[in-house]
Amino acid sequence: MSYVGPDFDPPQPRRLRRGPLTVALAALVPGALIGWFVYEAVGAPGDSSGSTSSASAGAPLSPSGTASNDDKPPGPTSLKGKVVVIDPGHNATNFQHTAEINRKVDIGTNWKECDTTGTSTNAGYAEAQFTMDVSHRLKTLLERQGVTVKLTHDGDSPAWGPCVDQRARIGNDAHADAAISIHADGAPVGDRGFHVILPGSVHAGSADTRAIVAPSATLGRGIAGDYRRATGEPFSNYIGEGTGLVTRKDLGGLNLSTVPKVFIECGNMRDSKDAALLTNSAWRQKAAQGISEGIVSFLRG
Repeated sequence: MSYVGPDFDPPQPRRLRRGPLTVALAALVPGALIGWFVYEAVGAPGDSSGSTSSASAGAPLSPSGTASNDDKPPGPTSLKGKVVVIDPGHNATNFQHTAEINRKVDIGTNWKECDTTGTSTNAGYAEAQFTMDVSHRLKTLLERQGVTVKLTHDGDSPAWGPCVDQRARIGNDAHADAAISIHADGAPVGDRGFHVILPGSVHAGSADTRAIVAPSATLGRGIAGDYRRATGEPFSNYIGEGTGLVTRKDLGGLNLSTVPKVFIECGNMRDSKDAALLTNSAWRQKAAQGISEGIVSFLRG
């Protein structure tokens, strides 16, 4: 170590230790003994502590005289004030309200069914059950970061839907910093993996996504990377050309959004390998964790 610069403090002389020779000298020269006591009481020149404790010798002192914690790394910045809207895909009771969910709504580019029943595994585990479970886990994780979270629906409220245009409107009205719709696919057996759906550039009717295309792409790419790392689920082998990303202009939940938003198809419920994961509670926690990390990274900028 080199000592340079105007702030250099030269090493201080070592303190004397009382031993047989010190005592003998003190007996012969009384002033030496007095000097020794003074030295021990006030310490070396420039040493105001009078102590060799670790707190005073190594750690910087605060104005109150206690060891400072300024050298400790700061904790994570709270995301208080940020708003995220989570849209659990479908509704577990949609099948009881076929007339309502088959009603057509305007999504800008065309008219589409209000909602659908969704898919299920071959053993009968419904997509709507899966999406609600993951959404609740995701909500908990985000709230721990200080995020305000709103669900488009929760359990049996409302009893069906809501319609896709209303799902988008909920995110818009909340002025969400990010929104995500949770889904699982119903592709043929052998097709597996996940993909994130990004909004395309749409400017038609009541739809105008031009302002959210770029931030939504940033959000989607972050979620895709963190989701893959957290779950081990591969990118889809049947859509997205191995990128895990797909752009679409036919989804009302994206077309009508005015806030950054993506969909995620968490896996294929019809494939046995994916179904084994989607029905596993511990794996669903990993899915929520991966999605959460992608959203948090986006919110932090």
